[in-house]
Amino acid sequence: MFFNKMIGQKTINSFFSPVSKKRISKELNEVEEDAKHQAVSPPAARCSPAVYFVENASILQKKLKSSAGESEPSGPPPAPLSREQMDKIARNKKSALEKLAFAQTPAGFGESWREALSEEFGKAYFKQLMDLVSEERKRFTVYPPAENVFTWTQTCDIREVKVVILGQDPYHGPNQAHGLCFSVKRPVRPPPSLENMYKELVSDIEGFQHPGHGDLTGWSRQGVLLLNAVLTVRAHQANSHKDKGWETFTDAVVQWLSNNLEGLVFMLWGAYAQKKGAAINRKRHHILQTVHPSPLSCHRGFLGCKHFSKANELLKKSGKSPVDWKEL
Repeated sequence: MFFNKMIGQKTINSFFSPVSKKRISKELNEVEEDAKHQAVSPPAARCSPAVYFVENASILQKKLKSSAGESEPSGPPPAPLSREQMDKIARNKKSALEKLAFAQTPAGFGESWREALSEEFGKAYFKQLMDLVSEERKRFTVYPPAENVFTWTQTCDIREVKVVILGQDPYHGPNQAHGLCFSVKRPVRPPPSLENMYKELVSDIEGFQHPGHGDLTGWSRQGVLLLNAVLTVRAHQANSHKDKGWETFTDAVVQWLSNNLEGLVFMLWGAYAQKKGAAINRKRHHILQTVHPSPLSCHRGFLGCKHFSKANELLKKSGKSPVDWKEL
């Protein structure tokens, strides 16, 4: 597709009639200029037009020469590129790919997280996911608002994460979800699962008092990653965006943290979170797991688990500062 678009209608006759060397050279120059200046973004392309041209120029030249009835030269091969030339090509390619990754980054994505996860943005599943969510927003009310989907990347640098709490699906009521699992925007009343978390904190952390709201941004700023497995949902339809691609993306987030950081504390509450955390490197990180804090299961092990104080003890052993759970 890209080749056809680059050649354009005016050169199609070259496949059926002789073309002079001078004209071929002119058309190659035009193709290169098009690659540099036209906004051509074929759906299947993995790089910018300029990079595509550089990587495929020899193939393109062969096709044009073939169309003109010319054979490959029989002389000696061209001299290899110098180290300086190769370095320059590599730098230009890297720069082009970085610009492409930046262009593909979803709105509201934190810079340090973008640098770590940019490879995901160019993958087919992620583009399809973004298209799906965009279409869903045209037809339905979707939570959280687009600017809040990636709130979890905005509050702290990716390398400052200390604790990871995994949730499943955003709240699907009005003004609740804002991009942090278990958290709700003020002045929305804390949902039942969060109320049970507060109950546990009151008994586990000395001096903790119910804050009177459900906004957990204060934890997030301290390096507590509050990450749902699925990051969007239709209003009033729980799990409506399940199995659409979000799980693949958030698995990549968890895997990056597991592979690149040390001494994190993962809080895995409930079977779903425990399954998602199965790939975490337990030799490098600490795992705290129990049942989910929902009213249906909290009395079977969540209340009394003391995960908040245990997390702080593990952080201290890893040489990290503890979380001030009272800072909300």
